[in-house]
Amino acid sequence: MNAIQFDLNLPKYTLAKALGRYFPSLFWHSQLSCVKLKKQEDLPLRHPDWVKIEVTYSGICGSDMNLIFLNDSPTTSPYASFPFTIGHEIVGKVIEMGENVKDIHIGDRVVVDPVLSCESRGFHELCPACQRGDYSLCENMTNGDISPGLLIGTCKDTGGGWSSHLNTHKSQVFKLPQEVDDQNGVMIEPFSCALHAVMRNKPKKDDTILIIGAGVIGLCTVAAIRALGYDNHVIILAKHGFQASLARHYGADNVIMLTKGNHYYEDVSEALQAQLLKPVFGPPVVQGGADIVIECVGRKSSVNDALRLTKSGGKVILLGLAGILKDIDWTTVWLNELEVKGSFAYSTEMYEGQPTRTLAVAIDLIKKGKVNLAPFITHRFPLHQYKEAFTVASTKRKGDAIKIVFEPNAK
Repeated sequence: MNAIQFDLNLPKYTLAKALGRYFPSLFWHSQLSCVKLKKQEDLPLRHPDWVKIEVTYSGICGSDMNLIFLNDSPTTSPYASFPFTIGHEIVGKVIEMGENVKDIHIGDRVVVDPVLSCESRGFHELCPACQRGDYSLCENMTNGDISPGLLIGTCKDTGGGWSSHLNTHKSQVFKLPQEVDDQNGVMIEPFSCALHAVMRNKPKKDDTILIIGAGVIGLCTVAAIRALGYDNHVIILAKHGFQASLARHYGADNVIMLTKGNHYYEDVSEALQAQLLKPVFGPPVVQGGADIVIECVGRKSSVNDALRLTKSGGKVILLGLAGILKDIDWTTVWLNELEVKGSFAYSTEMYEGQPTRTLAVAIDLIKKGKVNLAPFITHRFPLHQYKEAFTVASTKRKGDAIKIVFEPNAK
């Protein structure tokens, strides 16, 4: 089968890192690239508890592009095994099962929770995090029956979504009801990231929420807030007009367009009813701000904005994929006694009075008609057009691109 794989090669990594800033397509076009479309043997099921999935759609995530552009922090490298097939946003159908799999059937349409935690790794005694239901914080991501990997899409033994098939443990498989089509199905993973951030940081009744970034995760965060029934005032910072339109569609009250420099601070301050103060030099200082700021970009400028635009005693949630960021001004964390929290992936939430896996929450909200995520999908590509797909993903403004997906088994 065909698979788009990442194989860490230090000479190629070094050369692409040096030259890619001038010629971005080198990261996937040339012999310098660590990314290749390869022929691969179909992986056999590893264990009677495992399931083989034929992939219908697999999304291109911002974290995937971060990997391709070689921007990942070395901190994450022990939690991967090379070469791995990329792709962790997955919807497909079951085509093979181990003998211990009882509640899943051939032909079932399913989504995959890609987190490779204790149960997937063959541990019968779960680590403390998995016992709590915090699977994304598992302490055994490098141990057990399979090679290191935080997720399917970073582990060489499972395959990944950017191929025709992959293998997964039965505990990671969630069946889709007929009310949830495949376009919504492929969005369940990124939507679950947003749900996890919101459900672990529930807004109070009168809290104002500022979302920084109107890419997929920022827009999913707006959709999550509304699908969960919160009527808080929601403000979002958007870079492009098509993002702004979708933000309004999903329920943002104010959409503020980012501009060069810090001119958008005036609009944000007005929306937040905050006071804008001018320092001796540097960006404006905001007196007041949002009760909750959810940062969905992971860049130096967006993190600095998040810290500056949060009111005294407020909370900053870092949901965007942040790596090694230089020149972050942490003054406001101290000065305004801010609470700063990270949010990674998804796990278990309290939903309708019961502990429920985040992906199951997402499926139920879509099934009940609380949200329709299909409008996110703007582009589809077969695997062999991966270069065109990455070009669109890296220049979203030119194609009004939101979510780009692969169709590995498209005829």
